[in-house]
Amino acid sequence: MDLNLKGKLALISGASRGIGRAVAEEFAVEGCDLVLTSRTAADLDAVKAAVEKQNKVIVRTVAADLSDSNTVNRLAKEFPAIDILINNAGAIPGGQLAEIDEARWRTAWDLKVFGTINMTRAFYPLMKARGGGVIINVIGNAALTRDPEYICGATANAGLTAFTESLGSTSLRDGIRINAVSPGPTATGRLVGLASKKAQERLGDPKRWPELFTSVPGGRIGEPAEIASMVAFLASPKSNYTSGAVITLDAGVSSRGGSF
Repeated sequence: MDLNLKGKLALISGASRGIGRAVAEEFAVEGCDLVLTSRTAADLDAVKAAVEKQNKVIVRTVAADLSDSNTVNRLAKEFPAIDILINNAGAIPGGQLAEIDEARWRTAWDLKVFGTINMTRAFYPLMKARGGGVIINVIGNAALTRDPEYICGATANAGLTAFTESLGSTSLRDGIRINAVSPGPTATGRLVGLASKKAQERLGDPKRWPELFTSVPGGRIGEPAEIASMVAFLASPKSNYTSGAVITLDAGVSSRGGSF
């Protein structure tokens, strides 16, 4: 399906791996030029090389810490003509309340929560002045499952869900569509790390982490490319009537009350 995205300029944060990289690859296939950000320049260079090898698009990279609002503002000044903003950066630690101190909460939220909010605050007025745009936040189904062993992430995701729904409920007045995707268990390096820790605690062997997901409906966890496909559709004109929506992609896990 041609999503009519050719020639658009998309900025993707957290683009060096996992879902962010998959979104970059999907958008490149659709003909989007890209601005890719993450904290690690070498990882971004690898994505750029791979994407440009397969697609005739322009890819620019910026190694940036989006937990710093000054960095966000500089990014907006450097790239004022962004058509599509994908807020994907963030890595929140697993653990119960007693396991995560205030410093770790603040560090995680500075990137995931305030990074998303500040990027939106920076690019929204630029999009409005240019006549419109699309913002998509990659959140996570912990907002619905509310796992106490992932309390920092569950709370962050719930806040970003409300942020997306609230802002997206009126943004079309400015020609801007704001939506989100909330993936469930997805085969990224971050998930494997968290699952390995749980497998060590529960099964005595971190390598047995796939066993934690055998009861997921469908019998498997998701792939980053599957999340990227939904992001691309939401970014496209084929989704022009969609704003303020949060699409959950978790094989029905959250609909079952979060149990696998």
